[in-house]
Amino acid sequence: MKGLTAEQASWTDGKGNHSVGQLAYHLVFWNRRTLARPKGENIEKFSGNNDETFDKSDSKTWNETLQQLDEVMNELEKGVETADEAKLKESAQLFAHISTHNAYHIGQIIYVRKEQGSWDPKNNVK
Repeated sequence: MKGLTAEQASWTDGKGNHSVGQLAYHLVFWNRRTLARPKGENIEKFSGNNDETFDKSDSKTWNETLQQLDEVMNELEKGVETADEAKLKESAQLFAHISTHNAYHIGQIIYVRKEQGSWDPKNNVK
Protein backbone atom coordinates (compact mmCIF):
# COMPACT_ATOMS: atom_id res chain seq x y z
CA MET A 1 0.00 0.00 0.00
CA LYS A 2 3.04 2.19 0.42
CA GLY A 3 2.84 5.32 -1.69
CA LEU A 4 -0.64 4.60 -3.02
CA THR A 5 -2.78 7.71 -3.34
CA ALA A 6 -6.50 7.83 -2.65
CA GLU A 7 -7.10 8.28 -6.36
CA GLN A 8 -5.02 5.20 -7.20
CA ALA A 9 -6.77 3.21 -4.45
CA SER A 10 -10.13 4.01 -6.08
CA TRP A 11 -9.04 2.99 -9.60
CA THR A 12 -10.72 0.04 -11.31
CA ASP A 13 -10.02 -1.55 -14.65
CA GLY A 14 -13.61 -1.02 -15.81
CA LYS A 15 -14.18 -4.79 -16.10
CA GLY A 16 -15.99 -5.26 -12.81
CA ASN A 17 -12.91 -6.00 -10.73
CA HIS A 18 -12.42 -4.41 -7.33
CA SER A 19 -10.21 -1.44 -6.58
CA VAL A 20 -7.36 -1.61 -4.09
CA GLY A 21 -9.49 0.45 -1.70
CA GLN A 22 -12.38 -2.00 -1.97
CA LEU A 23 -10.08 -4.95 -1.38
CA ALA A 24 -8.50 -3.20 1.62
CA TYR A 25 -11.91 -2.45 3.14
CA HIS A 26 -12.95 -6.08 2.59
CA LEU A 27 -9.83 -7.27 4.44
CA VAL A 28 -10.52 -4.88 7.34
CA PHE A 29 -14.12 -6.10 7.56
CA TRP A 30 -13.32 -9.83 7.63
CA ASN A 31 -10.16 -9.63 9.74
CA ARG A 32 -11.96 -7.59 12.40
CA ARG A 33 -14.84 -10.06 12.53
CA THR A 34 -12.53 -13.04 12.65
CA LEU A 35 -10.35 -11.58 15.40
CA ALA A 36 -13.37 -10.53 17.48
CA ARG A 37 -14.66 -14.09 17.83
CA PRO A 38 -11.89 -15.58 19.99
CA LYS A 39 -11.84 -12.43 22.14
CA GLY A 40 -15.56 -12.77 22.85
CA GLU A 41 -16.32 -9.33 21.43
CA ASN A 42 -19.69 -8.44 19.98
CA ILE A 43 -19.76 -8.79 16.20
CA GLU A 44 -21.72 -6.37 14.05
CA LYS A 45 -24.78 -7.77 12.37
CA PHE A 46 -24.06 -8.82 8.82
CA SER A 47 -26.60 -9.40 6.07
CA GLY A 48 -24.56 -12.24 4.60
CA ASN A 49 -24.11 -10.38 1.30
CA ASN A 50 -20.34 -10.47 0.76
CA ASP A 51 -20.60 -7.77 -1.94
CA GLU A 52 -21.35 -5.29 0.85
CA THR A 53 -17.90 -5.93 2.34
CA PHE A 54 -16.29 -4.30 -0.68
CA ASP A 55 -18.48 -1.25 -1.16
CA LYS A 56 -17.58 1.07 1.71
CA SER A 57 -14.44 2.44 0.15
CA ASP A 58 -13.90 5.73 -1.59
CA SER A 59 -11.15 8.28 -1.98
CA LYS A 60 -12.41 10.23 1.06
CA THR A 61 -12.02 7.25 3.39
CA TRP A 62 -8.80 5.82 1.94
CA ASN A 63 -6.48 7.04 4.71
CA GLU A 64 -8.85 5.75 7.39
CA THR A 65 -9.17 2.37 5.66
CA LEU A 66 -5.40 2.16 5.32
CA GLN A 67 -4.95 2.91 9.03
CA GLN A 68 -7.57 0.33 9.98
CA LEU A 69 -5.93 -2.28 7.76
CA ASP A 70 -2.57 -1.63 9.37
CA GLU A 71 -4.11 -1.93 12.84
CA VAL A 72 -5.95 -5.17 12.15
CA MET A 73 -2.94 -6.77 10.46
CA ASN A 74 -0.73 -5.77 13.42
CA GLU A 75 -3.33 -7.21 15.79
CA LEU A 76 -3.32 -10.47 13.87
CA GLU A 77 0.48 -10.63 13.93
CA LYS A 78 0.60 -9.82 17.64
CA GLY A 79 -2.05 -12.45 18.35
CA VAL A 80 0.03 -15.14 16.70
CA GLU A 81 3.29 -13.97 18.29
CA THR A 82 1.92 -13.85 21.83
CA ALA A 83 -0.25 -16.97 21.79
CA ASP A 84 0.99 -19.93 23.76
CA GLU A 85 1.18 -23.39 22.21
CA ALA A 86 -2.30 -24.39 23.43
CA LYS A 87 -3.91 -21.23 22.03
CA LEU A 88 -2.13 -21.67 18.69
CA LYS A 89 -3.36 -25.24 18.47
CA GLU A 90 -6.90 -24.17 19.36
CA SER A 91 -6.84 -21.33 16.81
CA ALA A 92 -4.80 -23.02 14.07
CA GLN A 93 -7.74 -23.42 11.69
CA LEU A 94 -8.82 -19.82 12.26
CA PHE A 95 -5.31 -18.47 11.62
CA ALA A 96 -4.89 -20.68 8.56
CA HIS A 97 -8.19 -19.47 7.09
CA ILE A 98 -7.54 -15.79 7.70
CA SER A 99 -3.96 -16.06 6.41
CA THR A 100 -5.10 -17.76 3.20
CA HIS A 101 -7.86 -15.19 2.73
CA ASN A 102 -5.42 -12.31 3.27
CA ALA A 103 -2.85 -13.79 0.88
CA TYR A 104 -5.47 -14.20 -1.84
CA HIS A 105 -6.62 -10.59 -1.64
CA ILE A 106 -3.11 -9.17 -1.21
CA GLY A 107 -2.27 -10.95 -4.48
CA GLN A 108 -5.26 -9.21 -6.07
CA ILE A 109 -4.04 -5.86 -4.73
CA ILE A 110 -0.63 -6.39 -6.31
CA TYR A 111 -2.28 -7.39 -9.59
CA VAL A 112 -4.49 -4.27 -9.62
CA ARG A 113 -1.49 -2.07 -8.90
CA LYS A 114 0.45 -3.70 -11.72
CA GLU A 115 -2.49 -3.18 -14.08
CA GLN A 116 -2.73 0.50 -13.22
CA GLY A 117 1.03 1.01 -13.32
CA SER A 118 1.37 1.96 -9.64
CA TRP A 119 3.37 -1.11 -8.57
CA ASP A 120 7.07 -0.57 -7.95
CA PRO A 121 8.94 -3.75 -8.98
CA LYS A 122 11.51 -2.90 -6.31
CA ASN A 123 8.92 -4.29 -3.88
CA ASN A 124 10.25 -7.77 -4.77
CA VAL A 125 7.19 -9.00 -6.65
CA LYS A 126 7.76 -8.80 -10.38
